Amino acid sequence: MAKDHYLTAREVTVELGVSASTLYAYVSRGLIRSEPTDGKKRVRRYHREDVQRLKERKELRRNPAKLAEQALHWGVPVLESSITLIADGRLYYRGHDVLALAATRTVEEVAGLIWLGNPEADVTPLFAAANGKIPPRCLAVRQHLFDLPPTELFQAVLPVAAAEDVAACDLRPTAVAQTGARILRLLTLVAAGREESNSDIAHTLQAGWAPEDPAAAQFLRTALILCADHELHVSAFTARCVASAGSTPYAVVMAGLAALQGVKHGMYIEQVEPFLREVGTPERAQVVIANRLKRGEQLPGFGHRLYPEGDPRGGALLELMAKVYADSPATALAHAVIEQARRVIGESPTIDFALAVLASVLHLPSSAAPALFALGRTIGWIGHAIEQYQLDQLIRPRARYVGPVSPPTENLHRQGGTSTTRSWWDVYQSLFDGVVSHTD
Repeated sequence: MAKDHYLTAREVTVELGVSASTLYAYVSRGLIRSEPTDGKKRVRRYHREDVQRLKERKELRRNPAKLAEQALHWGVPVLESSITLIADGRLYYRGHDVLALAATRTVEEVAGLIWLGNPEADVTPLFAAANGKIPPRCLAVRQHLFDLPPTELFQAVLPVAAAEDVAACDLRPTAVAQTGARILRLLTLVAAGREESNSDIAHTLQAGWAPEDPAAAQFLRTALILCADHELHVSAFTARCVASAGSTPYAVVMAGLAALQGVKHGMYIEQVEPFLREVGTPERAQVVIANRLKRGEQLPGFGHRLYPEGDPRGGALLELMAKVYADSPATALAHAVIEQARRVIGESPTIDFALAVLASVLHLPSSAAPALFALGRTIGWIGHAIEQYQLDQLIRPRARYVGPVSPPTENLHRQGGTSTTRSWWDVYQSLFDGVVSHTD
């Protein structure tokens, strides 16, 4: 970790406005991490991010209105979850390092871990029970809308499949996991352009997208695991809101897909691909990046605010590609762009950049990268739904009203052509005289 990520005891006490004894109390309670400086046990340094987080919490307690403003915008946690942890530049699913999972586990095993919380659970029956064949009505939809990108096609077939899957109304954890397996199987077949498959998720995609390259299955598996979840991102929060209303897992995934297709979320990947095409060759990386920056444009696929030292997911996938596909022109192009971006703006590639490069290296079909991202996130959405179903609480935050405080009188009722005028206070009082739906 870089030197500027630490503070001395003196700097911490000044930053927080506390005494040394209070600092030691924070450390003993686990609020601020510390470690020896250069092996000297009596001289310690303290994590800047912990200090900053504690400072923000103190400020928000003094100003609750500010908390309401910031909570839903990269702010303080608003929901509890035991699925994903992002800490110290690393990513964990239920306490297991994601990079280790991507290197040693199958997609199905990671799905079982996220859904059921058990890394050793036998998921074979779970996915064996899922139909490895597209239902006829869903197949008809896919054939009719064959020209749509996979993420949009997903949203077309899911309502059809939901109408025929009555078992999806069972919201108990194991039943939801079984429904999740059926949904994941269906979307995989749709994305791969296949009618049926008895293979696992990664090999089904490889057979449909890169049939001449057996090694592609390993990369597709890795990418799906790395994309499975990322804490409370916008599509996961959307999925949880829908699950909190008691909607089925099909509705949860459709809601997640709707959020994912925003240009600030899953479709951000489609900004990376044109950028790479614009560069074209390694020799043009410097001039293209310079021209973009001069025009005030961003470099898509670089820099993630949760990973100041670099997105571990993007780094792992790119490193794996560099080893196996070292001679690929796409690998050489990616390397040149990464080196130039680091030199000029000091940022590292994200998972979005890595997925776009992967699609180019493996010669995947158009829009395969966003589809891969969506398939991975489907695993996470189902996991969040299971948590929310078990919590059994409606997500219903309050809004802080910022409109006019003294509305004019309004003509709210007309009887026989004559207006009955009521003030805003009359209307307000009437809310307590009638019946208000408990679901609102």
